[in-house]
Amino acid sequence: MIWIYRLLFPFVLVATAPYYLWRMRRRGGYGGGFWHRFGRPPPLPARAPGASRVWLQAVSVGEILAVEPIVRALAADGVEVMLTTTTSTGYRVAAGAHLAHVCGIAYFPVDWMPFSSRAWARISPDLAIVTEGERWPEHMHQAAKRGVPVLCINARISDRSFGRLRRFPPAAAFVLGGMTRLLAGSAQDAERFRALGYPAARMSVTGNIKLDVAIPRLDEDARERLRLDLGLPKDRLVLLGSSTWPGEETALVGALLAARSRGVACSLLIVPRHAERRAEIERLLEPTGLSFHMRSRGAAPVLVDVSVGDTTGELRAMTQLADLVFVGKSLAPHTEGQTPVEAAALGKPVLFGPGMGSFRSIARDLVDRGAARTVAGPADLADQAAALLGDPAQRGRISAAAASWRADNGGAVERTLAVIREELARVP
Repeated sequence: MIWIYRLLFPFVLVATAPYYLWRMRRRGGYGGGFWHRFGRPPPLPARAPGASRVWLQAVSVGEILAVEPIVRALAADGVEVMLTTTTSTGYRVAAGAHLAHVCGIAYFPVDWMPFSSRAWARISPDLAIVTEGERWPEHMHQAAKRGVPVLCINARISDRSFGRLRRFPPAAAFVLGGMTRLLAGSAQDAERFRALGYPAARMSVTGNIKLDVAIPRLDEDARERLRLDLGLPKDRLVLLGSSTWPGEETALVGALLAARSRGVACSLLIVPRHAERRAEIERLLEPTGLSFHMRSRGAAPVLVDVSVGDTTGELRAMTQLADLVFVGKSLAPHTEGQTPVEAAALGKPVLFGPGMGSFRSIARDLVDRGAARTVAGPADLADQAAALLGDPAQRGRISAAAASWRADNGGAVERTLAVIREELARVP
């Protein structure tokens, strides 16, 4: 089946290239490493005597941050880690967070045989690790050809992917068969992989490594400086829209106005999932009559009603200013959701829509534990946000439940590292 994939891939690549090139240009930041995608990562230093080398692929910012403790631990073990990512934002964060602990950083190559093969020859790892939903057939075929094991850590499968693969068992076997071992992020994910035919003997439930991420806490002075830079008044509560997608900013403005109509003094902080949507969000805010500031323009000259965090890598810090968090990509027509983990881990009351397909088990667990609530749509978001912003006792109960949930779900990093070390111990 790999030859069918190889023959069809160039046609798919040509057909989709204009869209992806447009998106890359829109987001910016890809110029410096553009040729990495054609199997030309930067030259790596000569391998240290006796050292093992791992190729770790983490698709974007969330995954890059999540693997940080794993990268640090492997570096302390003397393992050379080549870290690749897919997005320009992921690349920038990787360079800032991991540069001292890896032997190289690059963009992941396009998954076509000439490019993938060239990258494999240059990196020459002893072990390949992919995260979450990364299942590239050519990448895994190159690993098998060289006798290199492939681990999928924090493995998950969305509702949509599960439904598609279930309808086409040969496709499921093709994309899953190349993984040597699969470390599922939850019991639900493991059950889905079993249902798709992945062998239970090669799978473990290690938990979600994102629950173990150590989030640097801002002290009081740092919080106040950030609040002032964003133009958020000290005497107002903050409703945060975390990683929002089109349509959700309008719903959040409605929630802000609903809360204010009930006498709640509050501001809105919007952090879009893609910072390049800043012009679209600005056009949306202009006719509302609300004052606003775009973070990318520097410190706010005055206090505002709405602050837009259109920058990269600041969501964790901004979340610490929030009194209530709405998690994006969860209101219709969106169905996959963004991660609620970091907001819950910071003890913030969390709301999200019904479309949490990529984080279904986590969302359900949070709701069952009283650590989050689901909103049906924009009107329900406005109603529940206004009610919670006006009820500090209820927010406190949800926050306590979130902190308890995080404490009960730790240890995934150590369990994952144990398997990685086990695989590396088998390297000749």
